[in-house]
This record gives sequence, C-alpha cells and structure tokens, in this order.
Amino acid sequence: MPFMIGKPFLFFYKWWRIDDWLSKQKSVVLEVKLPRDILKPVRAMEQVMASIHGATYHPPDWWEEWIDGQVQLSVHFEIASIGGDTHFYVRFGSSYRESVEASIYSQYPEAELVEVEDYTKYVPQNIPNKEWDLWGADYKMLVDDHYPIKTYLQFETEQEKEMEQKVDPVAALLEVMSKVTPGNQLWIQISGDPISEKPLMKWIDEGKILRDKIARRPEEKSGTKPMIQEAAEILITGKVPEEEKVEERDIMPPEMKLTPGEREVLGGIERKMSKPCFKTHIRFIWMGKRDVWFKPNFRFAFSYFNGYATINMNSLQPTGKTLTKIHKHWFLPINWFRPRRHYLRCRKLFRNYVRRWSAYFPKDTSELTYIMNVEELASLFHFPGKGAAPAPGLSRIEAKRGGGLPNLPTE
Repeated sequence: MPFMIGKPFLFFYKWWRIDDWLSKQKSVVLEVKLPRDILKPVRAMEQVMASIHGATYHPPDWWEEWIDGQVQLSVHFEIASIGGDTHFYVRFGSSYRESVEASIYSQYPEAELVEVEDYTKYVPQNIPNKEWDLWGADYKMLVDDHYPIKTYLQFETEQEKEMEQKVDPVAALLEVMSKVTPGNQLWIQISGDPISEKPLMKWIDEGKILRDKIARRPEEKSGTKPMIQEAAEILITGKVPEEEKVEERDIMPPEMKLTPGEREVLGGIERKMSKPCFKTHIRFIWMGKRDVWFKPNFRFAFSYFNGYATINMNSLQPTGKTLTKIHKHWFLPINWFRPRRHYLRCRKLFRNYVRRWSAYFPKDTSELTYIMNVEELASLFHFPGKGAAPAPGLSRIEAKRGGGLPNLPTE
C-alpha cells in the first residue's frame, strides 16, 4: 500500500503546501505608461529582462520547498486591450517592486509606472455566462525549445535609422488592439519564472548534444574495457577480441560542410543557451459581451504570434489541449457532451489566466512550459515609440519624467 499511494500522497501534499504559501503572497500590478518618443532599440528591453531575471531569482531550498511550500515567483508581462484602450502591465511579487521598477527605469527613464488594480477583476469571474463569452488558448513551441523563435535581431527594426521605417510585430498587435470595439477585450499574457541552476544545466547539456548532432561531430567513445571484463568475455564466448579499426577521418572538419541554413540554426541554438533564461508559458483570451462579441476577431492574437515564426527553427502555436474549441468525435454519443466540455475548458482557461497559473498547475508539463531567453521575451514584450507604433488606442505621456534635485532630504 505505501508503494501504491506514496506518489499521489506526495503530489497532493506538495500541492497543499504550495497553495498555502501562495495564499500568503501579495502581488503588485504596475501599468507602464509610455512616453511619446522612445528612441532606444529593442535591445534595451533585453537588458530590462536580464535585470528582472537577476532581481527576482530566488529558488527555494529543500526546507522551503517541501515544508514551507515556497516556489519561484513568476513575473507576468501582459498587454490588454479593453474596448480599444491598450495597456502594458507587469505583475510580480510585492517584495520585488523596487528592483523591478529600477530595472525598467534604468532603460526607460521617461516611462511612468503606476500601481493599479488587477484589470481581470473588472469582468465577471464566472465567464462564460449568459452575458459574456470567450475564446482563447495556451501556446506551445512547435519543436524542441532549444531552437529559438524569431527575435528582434532578425527584424528590420535594428537596421533602420528612421523611426517611421522600423518594422515591429508589437506595433502590428497595438494596431489591431486599437480596433477592439467597446464591450470586447483582448488579453495577452507572457509569464516567466527565472529557471534554477539544476534544471538549467540539464537543459544546456541537452542543447550541447543537439548542437553536436547538427554539427555532425563524432560521438566520444568510452575508454577501453577493464582487463577482468575482457578475460570474462573470452572465457564465455571463446572469441579473442579483434583490434579496433582506426577510422579514416577527412581532412576537412564536419563543421566546414554545414549549409548556410544549418550554420544559422547552430548559431541560434548557441546564442539562446548563452543568455539568461525563463521557464515560460504564454496564453491569450478574446472575450466580450454576447450582444457585441464577434468571435472571428480572436485571430488578432494568431496574427501577432505568427510574426515570430521561422520555418527552419521554431514558432509558437496554440495547443489543442487547451484551445477553447471541441472537435467533433467519430463516436457520435461523445458529441452530446461537447457543450459541457467547451464550458469547462473556457472556465479553466479563464481561471488560469486570472490566477496566473500554468495550464496544468501544479503539474509541470514540458509541452506548455518551455524555456525562452531574455532576447526572445524582449522581442515578444517591449515598448515601441509612437513613430514605429502610431496606434490610436495606446495613450502616451506627453511630458517627460525628470529627476529630482540632488541632495534633497528623502523624509
């Protein structure tokens, strides 16, 4: 009996401890109000992400994990359009507030950070219901997360001198968000946990194996067999081991035979492993009042994430396991439960968004939680200037934020 119930007992015990610890934590939601002119490139946001990674990195030790129930707190980068008004939000644990604010102000000193109420509280908490409906999905990576998605280094943004000539997927998202009509809302959530050392090193080791495979490097063979093992094999089989044949190697190393596309993939993998990483999950929700809700507009989010797809490396795709669409089954009686299954899937997606949980919390599924580095996260969430993103739905600060006079008393 202990062997049968041991694993389920540990799972539910840890879930209980985590839920108890999380219930005592306080979170802060900051709205980032952007200035009219942002002349810094997207590279500045990568520095912000790296700084937030270091400021919020606090992996629990054994006692904190199993007795206290402590977990690594996530940082949530969110973009929401509420009736056409677009807002940038950052949500995190209240103990990290000063560090996160300093990280953003260090690169965007003219931005304004304002603590606000959680915008998810201003809609009914039992959606879908008779008045509201929703459509949404969690996102997964199409292939192994060692392959990077398209990042800002591959956009024209960093190569154009004039702000008006810059190309930016976030600008396209802000444009479609400004077209959201009153009564409708579009939420996009990008959550990241600074990954701890042990799983990170395991992930890097797996990446090195994948890198060597792409580079066609020969596998390292183990050393010679012990003398006792060789003697035992001769006595058992009666065969004398043959001398190993020396493989003829080409003068040209295998790395020189890679195609340009393979070199690009290899460089992308190595660059991704060289920067700070987050364990990430991404989702979106398109919701609205039933009398004005237009369901096909959920493709606004699809078009945004599709801007980061690369055919030869990786892309973000909605997963069918949490997609709020129930396909018809060939076994007809199962289709009778489609409305109920659709309702439960919508409720679960909405609950996970509001509580900022991963899709299968408290389980840690590698399919819907994947590793992204600061370069990828900065490409997905950054602050474009008005010249690159003139969307009318995004309000900006006209006045510049100035620093205080030196030597002033703080109290």
